[in-house]
Amino acid sequence: MGVAIDHIFICTSRGAPAADRLHALGLTEGSPNVHPGQGTACRRFFLENAMLELLWVADEAEAKANPDLRLWDRWSRQQASPFGLILRPDSEEPANCPFEAWEYRPITMPELSLKIALETALDEPMWCYMASGRKPTDAAPERRQPLDHSLGVRELTGVEIGTAALPAGSVTACMARAGLIVWCEAAEPILTLEFDGVKRRQSADLRPHLPLAIRW
Repeated sequence: MGVAIDHIFICTSRGAPAADRLHALGLTEGSPNVHPGQGTACRRFFLENAMLELLWVADEAEAKANPDLRLWDRWSRQQASPFGLILRPDSEEPANCPFEAWEYRPITMPELSLKIALETALDEPMWCYMASGRKPTDAAPERRQPLDHSLGVRELTGVEIGTAALPAGSVTACMARAGLIVWCEAAEPILTLEFDGVKRRQSADLRPHLPLAIRW
């Protein structure tokens, strides 16, 4: 496909207190971030090839002023998938966005150009493509984040997403058929991240604090 997962977000409660569960596992937190004009903020955990973002609505009015993003709906509705996956080229060579999309270029973040998948239902993750995305290891010196974790993990090597039943033509189902992720039907949304090929054969389930499980 010519694309890789750049980062994944999970909608969580304000301030993301569940980040403490990741700390307890041995993950080192990077710098937080605020998205001006979008109404959201996040706490971030970086690996060598990807990033995990715990995202919440910090400004309700700003979030509602961007209805096309549907981040307010995704964050506030219990039945919505709380996940978003942002893709990037998997090398320095140009790559095409792998789904039909509209372009999001916020005035408040002029450096951001994001292609957002069209016709993505709220019961599946949000899908985006960022042509400017790069591995955390390739970040400029002033933007580098901590990549060493006492848990000992280095890279994201697998992503499994559980959702309600989805049409075969959904973006999530198409990305699963392309081998980018594994998709399964689940009673409640669940994201499973695999690190370093699961060499240590260990796992942790962070529910009910986060709809997240990790394997390493």
